[in-house]
Amino acid sequence: MPARIAVARHSPGRSAPAERAAHARTVAEAASRRIGRPVAHPAEKIEYARLLKAQGTSYGEISAKTGIPKTSLHRYLQE
Repeated sequence: MPARIAVARHSPGRSAPAERAAHARTVAEAASRRIGRPVAHPAEKIEYARLLKAQGTSYGEISAKTGIPKTSLHRYLQE
């Protein structure tokens, strides 16, 4: 049976990713860039979907016209 070698984890190594992320956020804010996950569906498409729904269009047809999945449409168009 091979011997296992234990590797000690040091706290400075664990904080390095958090420090890099914090620095990246600071740089992005300074450059006036958006921080975080990108928007899945632009607001214009969602507004168009709302307009289509108000006209009585089905979720399937709205999904085909906008490219937004039906499950997302249900979430966006809740009243």
